[in-house]
Amino acid sequence: MPHDTNQRNASRRDFLRLGVAGAAGIAMPAIWTSAKAATKRLVVRDSGGVYTDVYTRTLYKPFQQATGIEVVGVASAAEPTAQIKSIVETGAKTWDMAELSFPAVYLLSRNGKAYLEPIKLDGNGAVAKIAPHFVDPYAVGHNVYTTVLTYRRDAFKGTTPPTSWADLWDAKKFPGRRALRKYPFDTIEEALMAAGTPTSSVYPCNLDKAFASLDRVKPNIDIWWTTGAQCEQMLKSGEVAMASSWLARVLPAIDAGEPLAVSWNGHIYGPQGFGILKGGNNVEACRQFVAFCADPKRQAEVASALAVGPTHPDAFQFIDEKRARNLPTFPDNLRRGVRIDPGYWPAHQEAALERFNEWVLR
Repeated sequence: MPHDTNQRNASRRDFLRLGVAGAAGIAMPAIWTSAKAATKRLVVRDSGGVYTDVYTRTLYKPFQQATGIEVVGVASAAEPTAQIKSIVETGAKTWDMAELSFPAVYLLSRNGKAYLEPIKLDGNGAVAKIAPHFVDPYAVGHNVYTTVLTYRRDAFKGTTPPTSWADLWDAKKFPGRRALRKYPFDTIEEALMAAGTPTSSVYPCNLDKAFASLDRVKPNIDIWWTTGAQCEQMLKSGEVAMASSWLARVLPAIDAGEPLAVSWNGHIYGPQGFGILKGGNNVEACRQFVAFCADPKRQAEVASALAVGPTHPDAFQFIDEKRARNLPTFPDNLRRGVRIDPGYWPAHQEAALERFNEWVLR
């Protein structure tokens, strides 16, 4: 992602605006032999920067070694739904696949015209073990991103730190400068949970209730952040004591020794998967690659290098325990979160964006 290579967690929030084989049971040899009929090169849109580097090491090159099919990662703007529509409609065949959040997958596959090919991996052993809410007919989630409540430990030394969105909203009990994202995605969900909405009832979002909740906290929000880099820097410098933030930004800072901590209560998470562009020349080879990414050892390597959670439950067998406990799909964390409804924002984004933009200027 050129403008912020660590914003993978932001992808589904931005898409509307911008638009080895092992014990997993994968029958790789039988699938891979058919790849010889396909072109020996796949072009995959990813987020660029560190993501291309990690994917090249953990996914692209191992897949090439196993199949002879080269995989090349190319960066683009976050969730390039408009680009994908253009590629498919013009027959340009610029990309074979693109990593997408599930709301973007919904947008590209459920609005009258499908721009993605069905995955068709129902009989794959690894995919079968992935939870149904991480699998879509047009994508298989291979990692999970999340937004979390983050705070500075030193700002709450000797006292109780915030542990919920309601605590971030409570400036009297939890004093200190605070920040929220200047965008409705995630911020609406946070406002609802701060107002007492259970995690199981966040969707469909009650916008009236959410904006009433935002009215209460607005006087206490010192900064409305717009990029992951900005939010990370504010927390690291101590400019704010607490904020909503993307785990992709927070966890590397914690690993580097910054005095930051997160609360998993009400974290807002969603999967990403590789969507296969419709009408391409390498659809079957793309399906083989999607199956390859479902392997738990592959997912464990990715999650050990990036602040994302694996979707295959067996992946945690291959991840350091300390690391595992800081990932969104670790079982104790997962049960405390809110899974993004992939169909909600595509259907409601226009009204929510207009209302939020007017509200934040008041």
